[in-house]
Amino acid sequence: MSEAEPQKIRSHRDLIVWQKAMDLVTNVYRATEDFPKSELYGLTSQIRRCAASIPANIAEGQGRRLAGEFLQFLGNARGSLLELDTHLEIALRLNMLSKEWHAKLMDQLVEVRKLLNGLMRSIKT
Repeated sequence: MSEAEPQKIRSHRDLIVWQKAMDLVTNVYRATEDFPKSELYGLTSQIRRCAASIPANIAEGQGRRLAGEFLQFLGNARGSLLELDTHLEIALRLNMLSKEWHAKLMDQLVEVRKLLNGLMRSIKT
């Protein structure tokens, strides 16, 4: 295959948006390691669950047969991304998350959002 030919998507693992979302989840887990133990079942759990939901929804949607179903799961992933944005802001305001971690995670979040929106646009057309 030449470099000019686009690479065929064989699974969700081939999607750059899934790869970047997985990187985001990894960093979310690292950033929340030092959250107060009293928040283990509160904000820590909420942040981790919505972060993990992003690549999980991308993967599940890619495994569906119809474009409409894929779009629905990508929409769910985008919803989880916005939920994560909100939870990270709460953690920052409560001084549970450093400004440095917040900035790093937000950079990744914005990148995933752009990739996700682009994928959704390409599927719609």
